[in-house]
Amino acid sequence: MKILFFINGLSAGGKERRLVELLKGLRVIPGIQFELVVMGREIHYKEVFDLGMNIHYLIRKSKKDLSIFVRLYKLCKKVKPDILHCWDSMTAFYSAPVCKLLNIRLVNGMVVETPVKRNISNRYFLRSKLSFPFSTFIVGNSNAGLKGYSAPESKSVCIYNGFNFNRIRRESYNDQELRQKYDISGRYIVAMVGGFYDRKDYDTYIKAAKIICEKRNDTTFLAIGNGPNYGLILSQIGSKFKGYIKLPGRQTNIEAFLNFCDIGVLTTNAKVHGEGISNSILEYMAMGMPVIATVGGGTNEIVVDGKTGYLIPPSDPETLAAKIDFLLNDASLRKRMGEAGYRRIMERFSIQKMIDSYLKVYHCALKKRSERRLCIKSSELGV
Repeated sequence: MKILFFINGLSAGGKERRLVELLKGLRVIPGIQFELVVMGREIHYKEVFDLGMNIHYLIRKSKKDLSIFVRLYKLCKKVKPDILHCWDSMTAFYSAPVCKLLNIRLVNGMVVETPVKRNISNRYFLRSKLSFPFSTFIVGNSNAGLKGYSAPESKSVCIYNGFNFNRIRRESYNDQELRQKYDISGRYIVAMVGGFYDRKDYDTYIKAAKIICEKRNDTTFLAIGNGPNYGLILSQIGSKFKGYIKLPGRQTNIEAFLNFCDIGVLTTNAKVHGEGISNSILEYMAMGMPVIATVGGGTNEIVVDGKTGYLIPPSDPETLAAKIDFLLNDASLRKRMGEAGYRRIMERFSIQKMIDSYLKVYHCALKKRSERRLCIKSSELGV
């Protein structure tokens, strides 16, 4: 079986990390060959160069570069893949007609979030309508996302993100070094990891941090990431709170930071974005931290309210602050929730479970049309 993976780019991100982990797992499986196509030169995950695969670059000359259709068609004629697995809406758009013309099975992996606007004014929703009819299977990382995109049930498969516990090497973490480097003095540390984009609600997080800092001086808040809104968020902190709220920027060693954190937060701007399965939440729970996150989308499928953390209403800094304060005051509850979250990741969100599920999808995709859904059901996959 030969698979051609197609992704817009390999900068730091959730779906990008998921693809890299999948490639690493497939490399050791007999009978599987794969190559990679990317539409950007930036490669954040350098380990892809150690996988011994061909990497093809289809760089767009403009946002609507129609030559990609021709170039992808020629590449597929040369590589002759059995399956083309695209990982985002743009690559799904380019892949659909090429797979139709060349009779290549298309595994459409564009469903990585839950759309808020469910009409053609949303370019992602529009691309779903253009690509779904030509897809053999539509793989989403949450049931909420598949439902939000109105993916046909006969083609829909939910495969949760997998966390690779090999990423956690606690003996190599130097908490004191990080504390000194970023001037972190708080007894307790709360973290939010995510890009500084409109879809992440850092405004609510910063407001909640200020509420906490007004009543106690033993807590440091970290906002870890980068993006176009970084300067705006930084300006909201103010001189009064700059000793308590830190923005260390994007980090490649995120586990080292989370190793000495007490609570993980993910607030989402529900007006513009619905989460799929957040890698940040997976990381928090895998590191044994309780989670406080905005209710909705795929977050509801990973965080068990009251057991592994709390689900809170959107744009509600007062509730967020209250939950943080409550957890900071109860070490035994933090420990119980962190342990429950760790077990949940081990049982339902392991990297091996994710790899096995994708393998079953690939094998089922090569079946006759009439046999595919039965194949998926017999493999205990699908919605």
